[in-house]
Amino acid sequence: MSNALESSAVIGVIGAGTMGAGVAQVAAAAGHPVMLYDTSHSAIDKGLSNMRKGLDRQIARGRMDAGQRDRLLAKIQPAKQIEQVADARLVIEAIVEDLATKQSLFRQLESLCGNQTILASNTSSLSITAIGAALARPQNLVGMHFFNPAPVMKLVEVISGIATRPEVAACIFDTASAWGKRPVHARSSPGFIVNRVARPFYAEALRMLEEGMADCATLDAILRDAGGFRMGPFELMDLIGHDVNYAVTCSVFDAFYHDPRFLPSLRQEELVAAGRLGRKSGQGFFAYGEGAEPPTPRDEAPRPAPESILTSADLGPAQPLLERWRLAGITIERTEDGDECIHVGTARITMSDGRSATRRAADDSHDDTILFDLALDYADARRIALCAADQASPAALPQAIGLFQAAGMSVSVVDDGPGLPLLRSVCMLANEAADAVLQRVCDPAAADTAMCSGVNYPLGPLAWADRIGPARVLQVIEHLQQAYGLDRYRPSLLLRRKVESGQLFHRSD
Repeated sequence: MSNALESSAVIGVIGAGTMGAGVAQVAAAAGHPVMLYDTSHSAIDKGLSNMRKGLDRQIARGRMDAGQRDRLLAKIQPAKQIEQVADARLVIEAIVEDLATKQSLFRQLESLCGNQTILASNTSSLSITAIGAALARPQNLVGMHFFNPAPVMKLVEVISGIATRPEVAACIFDTASAWGKRPVHARSSPGFIVNRVARPFYAEALRMLEEGMADCATLDAILRDAGGFRMGPFELMDLIGHDVNYAVTCSVFDAFYHDPRFLPSLRQEELVAAGRLGRKSGQGFFAYGEGAEPPTPRDEAPRPAPESILTSADLGPAQPLLERWRLAGITIERTEDGDECIHVGTARITMSDGRSATRRAADDSHDDTILFDLALDYADARRIALCAADQASPAALPQAIGLFQAAGMSVSVVDDGPGLPLLRSVCMLANEAADAVLQRVCDPAAADTAMCSGVNYPLGPLAWADRIGPARVLQVIEHLQQAYGLDRYRPSLLLRRKVESGQLFHRSD
């Protein structure tokens, strides 16, 4: 049985900026009468004007007609005085991210609205518990975190503070679902789900850049073309704005009492200090504007394909590569050594496990060691990253390059380091998601839904961990920790438990 608010219920929205106007549009599209208030009357006019322009674009694309647009806009009434939201069943604020300002607003709303009115904050970073601490009825306060642009993005994080009544959270969850969104429950905790779990996507890319593993364009291309991410980390940070992205990282870092897992990047701080904020300033990691050259990843020149290879019977997640090589006319001979390796000439090629190729070559007593990266789906991945051990002979790497090019893949050679770009990024995302689940911020389904619906990940981090195996993820994290000696790479206790119990994060029955 749904606990959603009936469509006749009045929705109040405080703040007519991009987010507030977007939330008002979502509620009106679901049939609710909406009161849109802002301290600036011109902001309301601008918000409604921008909304009309956006709807006109939908008409031009054939996604709605003029009648639908007019009916939607008629549902939204500008409120000249905040008292006009007094009869709302739900009031959603989308104002400045400042604790005292939000507390003051909600205290005012409590004095205007009835005891049954639900008050919701669209905060992306502030504690719902902290906001509610200043209220007389904190049990009626809940987080309702939309993602920008609200009419398009499906995710809504429904955040419960320590005093939030379960019935209130359930009502908002069902209401968001009725509005066509994909809601997830989360406990009020720094970063909630998305802004917490996403931190390694940026942090690992920045660390690899700082260590010279590859340039920004190449790292972006690896995560897009091999990992299926819609955008690479550097182009995404440029889009978000480095001032915003760096501030969120600092906020999460501070809120977790300087846990090294969330350590901000000096490289990003430098960009902010220089005013290179990304697209909005015309320069970030990449240049924008007229005449700017598009980022170009480094692709290896064509190398000859081998006539034959010797592989173990099981290549683990990379097994689909065998069919690509077979279709390329390469003879495949099998060995039962079980080490997930491919032998081409003198080269021993194997998937990264979080150790550097140099360390792996020393451990395995095989100088010509070449490592390849993870892929979302090896059957159709368009790119692969490779690295060679420092002690490898000059002939080893070209043999591996030719092999993967024969499968129709662009090859990016990166400098040797602990864990290749996509593998270490995915494993760190999974590790952080596991810790969020361990700490009861959310459940595994919510963690994956949030990352897929909120930031367009191709696969939820825990679903990805299940696909490649929790044991493999743990092995990579442990190797990263051994290489760096940093608590930043400590494995989640929940990840260890899954490995020790032989279970997956998502039940398969």
